[in-house]
Amino acid sequence: MSLRLRLTLLYSTFMSGILLIFGAAVYILVNVILLNQVDTMLEGVARDITQVTKVNSVGELNLISLPPLDMTSNAYVQVWGPDGRIIATSPSIGTLTKPLDPIGLKSDSAIYEDSYLDGAHLRVLSVPLKLGDRMIGILQVGASLSVVDATQGNLLSMMAIIAVVAVLMSGFGSWVVLGRALSPLESITDTVDQINRADDLSRRIPYHQEQNEDEIGDLVVSFNQTLERLESLFTSQQRFLADVSHELRTPLTVIKGNADLMRRMKEADEESLNSIDQEAGRLTRLVGGLLMLAQAESGKLTLALKPVELDLLLTEVFTEMTVLAGNKVHVHLNDIDQVMVNGDRDRLKQVLLNLVSNAIQYTPQGGDVFLSMSKIGDQARIIIRDTGPGIPAEDLPHIFDRFYRAEKSRTRSTTSGFGLGLSIAQWIVEHHGGQIKVESKEGKGTTFVIWLGIVK
Repeated sequence: MSLRLRLTLLYSTFMSGILLIFGAAVYILVNVILLNQVDTMLEGVARDITQVTKVNSVGELNLISLPPLDMTSNAYVQVWGPDGRIIATSPSIGTLTKPLDPIGLKSDSAIYEDSYLDGAHLRVLSVPLKLGDRMIGILQVGASLSVVDATQGNLLSMMAIIAVVAVLMSGFGSWVVLGRALSPLESITDTVDQINRADDLSRRIPYHQEQNEDEIGDLVVSFNQTLERLESLFTSQQRFLADVSHELRTPLTVIKGNADLMRRMKEADEESLNSIDQEAGRLTRLVGGLLMLAQAESGKLTLALKPVELDLLLTEVFTEMTVLAGNKVHVHLNDIDQVMVNGDRDRLKQVLLNLVSNAIQYTPQGGDVFLSMSKIGDQARIIIRDTGPGIPAEDLPHIFDRFYRAEKSRTRSTTSGFGLGLSIAQWIVEHHGGQIKVESKEGKGTTFVIWLGIVK
């Protein structure tokens, strides 16, 4: 059974229950009102009769002086003696000698009862007539309930017709409304089936905001965002596999070529061994970088956070990078403030070494690399600026992507990286609660800025 049909039946059942309760309340209320009207009328007739009734000095009922009973044209009246004989009746009864209500003849107090007399449904008020403590007769006043019964019957029929029509309309309306409301779910199902059949993550579920501002619309938006995310991840995975394959192909080709050369020469050539060693080192660094990223994304790479004197760490990096730069590039340490942060010293040093080594590598002969650190508010700001060729504007949004390198300004070499260092650096900085940003202009150099929260 479909969700649409189940919900339609559920709503129809609720409507039926509501109408049943409402109809029962209306029926009972109308019945009480009609009976109260009849009872009021019977009480008035009985009161009028008893008020004008007189008893002679003997006090016998057969000598009672009754008013004219033809004034009670809307009621049936009987007067019974204590011996069970009928004394007087209203003209509307004629020669009827049966009591209007046999139960009322035995009552010592005034009671209302429903009675059936020769197939007629009556409402009867029985009032004992007493002289002092002595019962001298019983007055019974009755009225036909045919109008009340007809009204109740018509009311039941009308409510039944209204209930059936209301339930049918409710069911039809629910079916139509649910069909429109749940139609996006069918689109979701169709889209998923199409994706499964065609492996096409570029498909999206049609969405019109002005028509779907509800939970279903939110679901469609979330599902489309999930598809977009999946497409991005799938594309990234494909690019990742292609990049890994490309990066592995070069060192493996070199190693295989040198191995073949040594096999043909039947001796170990020093240059070939050095080349193999270099390429094996490149493979080791590549695998190490990929392993670190995989651990980071899976949550298995933990950070040993403790207080770190960031100024001493930057000075240490400056000393090591000055040796690395040699005579090619001039490394400068500008203003530096004393700053304490809560972080993983080894990982923070890895970030700084990566950024400074990149600046040295891509800065031409005789260029400059500037390091500085300052305390701004409750944050530490580290600036690493070079005078290299800069990064094209179209490449800036992608430099933190894996394997991405701006080849136009940074040519490949046997010592170049794999485009993983900046991805790792970004992960480390962000998991320290900080930010890493980059600004660059072609021909004017590149500036990396790291923001970290300080320990107060």
